[in-house]
Amino acid sequence: MPERKQAAGAAMLDCLVIGGGPAGLTAGLYLARFQRKFLVVDAGAPRAAAIPTSHNLPAFPDGLTGPDLIARQRETLLRYGPDSLLDGRVETLTRADCGFSARIAAPGRSFEIAARRVLLATGAQDVELDLPDQKDAVRRGLVRYCPICDGFEARDKKIGVIGFGARGLNEALFIARAYGADVTLLTLGRALDLTPDQQARCDRLGVKLARAPVRSLQVEGDHIAALHFGSEGEMRFDTLYSALGLTPRGQLGLALGAAHDDCGALTVDPRQQTSVPGLYAAGGVVEGLDQIVVAMGQAAVAATHIHNHCEETVDRV
Repeated sequence: MPERKQAAGAAMLDCLVIGGGPAGLTAGLYLARFQRKFLVVDAGAPRAAAIPTSHNLPAFPDGLTGPDLIARQRETLLRYGPDSLLDGRVETLTRADCGFSARIAAPGRSFEIAARRVLLATGAQDVELDLPDQKDAVRRGLVRYCPICDGFEARDKKIGVIGFGARGLNEALFIARAYGADVTLLTLGRALDLTPDQQARCDRLGVKLARAPVRSLQVEGDHIAALHFGSEGEMRFDTLYSALGLTPRGQLGLALGAAHDDCGALTVDPRQQTSVPGLYAAGGVVEGLDQIVVAMGQAAVAATHIHNHCEETVDRV
């Protein structure tokens, strides 16, 4: 049976940080340098770890892979003490007299811990593509998710954008407008009726539509050679982008009644506070621009506010 420890008798944390991606690790670094008592709990699946190479990170002119970024951040944080970072999962988060109580499952043990403040940095999950062989293509960086991050490298190339409705259309138009690419929006058999204005924008930017379902994906070397549409033939692209959206991992905050948008992303104030007193959120779990540097900035704002108000009761924040 796994060991279970109760929060009673355990030292009170100033802040529990849930999530070990760029936001959570940045918050941990700030809290460490503020000499706060904190813990970053990392479930081991940060979305950033799947990034083949990011060129949007200042001070890395040759780009940086997601795994390298996470490894560097973890190494930096651990220099402030091995007890600052725990590989595990927060199973439950509840309100308590002290602030919050969390039940954590870690390898070989389970325990509860108390914290005055909590920062949710649990990120988001990409909506999976419904394509044959797509998982290997995503792993190899042949299917991409963020044209803001790497659209510059795809400029003037032939690009397929997989998406439905306004989200897919807007991403296709964004790529065509920003990077001068030859863009085709692939709806995978879903209906898409354009308004006259939308059709005019597509015509002006040269965005084409392919509405037929994709039957298979052909990979050759380090690029996608073709998408096959059965009897309707095939199309070839240099790069594919998925514009199917994100699912925020905000369940812990939602369970506490935190306000959120229609997609489930948590809403926060300028100090990254949710509608639940003492509960903060940063990164992909909140609404807004989904970028690593934005997540880091949000985490820095949240950690600083937590430090400045830590001794106050939550109803005064």
